[in-house]
Amino acid sequence: MNTLRFLVVTLACVWTQIAFGQGSRIGVFDANPAYWQYKGKPVLLLGGSKDDSLFQIPDLKEHLDLLKSVGGNYIRNTMSSRNDKGFEVQPFEKLPSGRYDLNKWNEEYWDRFQNMLGLTHERDIIVQIEVWATFDYYRDNWAVSPWNPKNNINYTADETGLPTEVNSHPTRCENNFFWSVPAERNQKTVLKYQQRFVDKILSYSLRYGNVLYCMDNETSVTAQWGKYWSQYIKAKAEAAGLTVHTTEMWDPWDLAHRMHSATFDHPETYSFVDISQNNHQKGQKHWDNAQRQRKRIAGKIRPLNNVKIYGADTGRFGNDRDGMERFWRNIFGGLASARFHRPDSGLGLGGKAQANIRSMRMLTDKMDVFRCKPHNDLLSDRESNEAYCLANPDTEYAVYFPNAGQVSLDTSSLQEPATLRWLDVMKCEWSKPEQVEGQKRLRLRCPSQGYWAALIQ
Repeated sequence: MNTLRFLVVTLACVWTQIAFGQGSRIGVFDANPAYWQYKGKPVLLLGGSKDDSLFQIPDLKEHLDLLKSVGGNYIRNTMSSRNDKGFEVQPFEKLPSGRYDLNKWNEEYWDRFQNMLGLTHERDIIVQIEVWATFDYYRDNWAVSPWNPKNNINYTADETGLPTEVNSHPTRCENNFFWSVPAERNQKTVLKYQQRFVDKILSYSLRYGNVLYCMDNETSVTAQWGKYWSQYIKAKAEAAGLTVHTTEMWDPWDLAHRMHSATFDHPETYSFVDISQNNHQKGQKHWDNAQRQRKRIAGKIRPLNNVKIYGADTGRFGNDRDGMERFWRNIFGGLASARFHRPDSGLGLGGKAQANIRSMRMLTDKMDVFRCKPHNDLLSDRESNEAYCLANPDTEYAVYFPNAGQVSLDTSSLQEPATLRWLDVMKCEWSKPEQVEGQKRLRLRCPSQGYWAALIQ
């Protein structure tokens, strides 16, 4: 970032601090660090959308309005530019020769980015940016990428060591683009342009308090890459008098894999953990895998985000039912966010996603979810994956049933009479309240087949 640009950004951020205060920006909830707070209040992040590089879609405003109308407040935004969609543009100027100049910006790309930030800020929607959309740097996407040395006028393959073809899957880590940082190959020519790109992102995003930062998408590269960019972004924010929150997204589905240690075990580098890859798991295993990691960081609890929930009849990673169950298990598991992945891998923001987001918001708006914890220990006569409990035992209990069923709930901590209400998840309808009194163990039987949640208060 040149001196003038950095000064402008810094002054803009200082003005934002004066006008709104750091407390108006998204941050870790003081009273319960497992969750986020925004504009001084705790916030549960729920979402779904039809695309990943959402800032590029032509009907963005209408899509955000739909999300907001069903109770959603959370999107994923990759800084992606893929020619196969027909409407995405690249961040750099394309010359008449057909090659790109990495020293010149394509203002259309950045106007779209700023527009997305403004529209989401107006609607109190939290944006989780993925700075380096990993799959953009492999195979067909790399072949047309401005970063590919054959496609720009700024450096050559010989100067940088960057390949002109990468035909393997990103898990093979065969693109040296991700080894440019000082702790690895220290490829200064490439790093200079990478820094310039991140500086440009920050020149817009630091002005807005509704942004979280994820370094990569499903990465398998060295931990030094993500660490470098996390520290870089936080340092730029700090220089502007701001605090931002960063994470990394690793590829392994098993959260106990050593790669995930870089985020779970290093809060000094990453202030939250994205565990989206756990959303490949099914049933009870999905719950157990997340809960083990939640216990792992109990001494230094931080928000655990799920910016991608897989599962759709049309996809490869489970069916519609899997996607909906994962969504509910994440929130009942005390996690900070849940967002349906795009159609083809998830439910996007289709009808089923809308119903689940709306019902989840209907439930959590009626309870103080931020004082509750996962409490499957209060359930008995329970089969695997039959029911899940989120509770503040002295006050309230919520129980989710993925496919009807009946369990017993220990309500012995209740000191006063309570009410029981059933929520039909797919219809987004509450039943009439029933009185519950003098029962130390409450038998819960779903009214019918389907997806149900019970609320006892």
